[in-house]
Amino acid sequence: MKFSGLAARKAAALGASAAVLAALTAGLMASPAQAATAATASEATSGPKVSVSTPKASPRKYEGSCPVKVNFSAKIKVSVKGKTELAYRWLHGDGSKSKVKVVKLTGKGTKTVTAKQSITFKDEVKGWEAIQVLGPKKATSKKGYFSVSCEAPESKIEIDEPSAPSVSAHAWASPSSYVGECTPGDKIDFNGLIKVDRPSWVRYRWVLNGDVVDYGKVKVYDTRKVGFGFSPRESQRGWARLEVFRPDHVSSNRAYYKVWCKDPAPAPAVKVSASSLVTGTNHDGCKVSAHATVSTTGSAKVQWTWSVNGASVLKGEAYFAGAGAKTVGLPDSLLTGDATKGGNVTLTVSGPHNSESITQSYAPCKTAEPTPTATPSPTPTKPV
Repeated sequence: MKFSGLAARKAAALGASAAVLAALTAGLMASPAQAATAATASEATSGPKVSVSTPKASPRKYEGSCPVKVNFSAKIKVSVKGKTELAYRWLHGDGSKSKVKVVKLTGKGTKTVTAKQSITFKDEVKGWEAIQVLGPKKATSKKGYFSVSCEAPESKIEIDEPSAPSVSAHAWASPSSYVGECTPGDKIDFNGLIKVDRPSWVRYRWVLNGDVVDYGKVKVYDTRKVGFGFSPRESQRGWARLEVFRPDHVSSNRAYYKVWCKDPAPAPAVKVSASSLVTGTNHDGCKVSAHATVSTTGSAKVQWTWSVNGASVLKGEAYFAGAGAKTVGLPDSLLTGDATKGGNVTLTVSGPHNSESITQSYAPCKTAEPTPTATPSPTPTKPV
């Protein structure tokens, strides 16, 4: 016996009309009943004993997406004495039958054969499966019922989980090149710009030539500058990088720098000078006086000496906190001897690193002319 056709099975799976399925089922039920009657009659006579278990479906009641594969199995027991051939087939609820399968048995005693089959259903169906043994003795199992309920696959609801904030970083050195004294104090400043696509707390660190030298945590709403200072003590080249490690791991570009340390230039020597010397002769008493300007280019103690015709007549000093100038004077000084005939006044200034002199002549004193004496007029004489 063969399948009545795949179309009949599909008709049941697709929900064929009740009348069609009833007719198929009625026809099939009649056949197992007749087979059972024949088997009962045969058992009365001598021959091997045959028994068949009710087929089991796995899964028996299926609910879910289709197509789905349902597995069926049943056990057939046959008493064997010598060589025996077991022939059986599957009976389907839609009235069709499978091909006959033959299993050769040898030996003595009861042998058990497990019959298996798998059917794929694309649509909903309720039915049954049975085993019909055709030899060595006819026997038909009870019906094993099953059902398939196809459900439309649920639409997958995708929940967009918030992605991590997007972060970027950029770094630069200011200045990127330095030449000068390498003394304590920030000589190179490294600046970094952190940018986010939405407000976030950002953890970052600075790496200088491969070593972590600074780190921090800031709230960034859009962009924010961070930085640190570096004071090199020797000539060198290198780089710094800004690294963000939360909420995302990003690194900036390398900000390169170079430093050339040079010894400080010696400070220029402080110099003092004298200028604008003016002298004056006081003819009343024959005296000479003078005044001049004393200057310095830096912080210094300045000393000065007034001399008249080479002889020191007055000394003085003053302290300058920085570069500056001051007017100094020689008060009236009495002239005697040849000094009354004119001469020179000299101002000499001295500082920590130099001395300087300036000289100016003065006019001689004027000698006072004697006051003329009145001569009495002769008294006229009277003639005698």
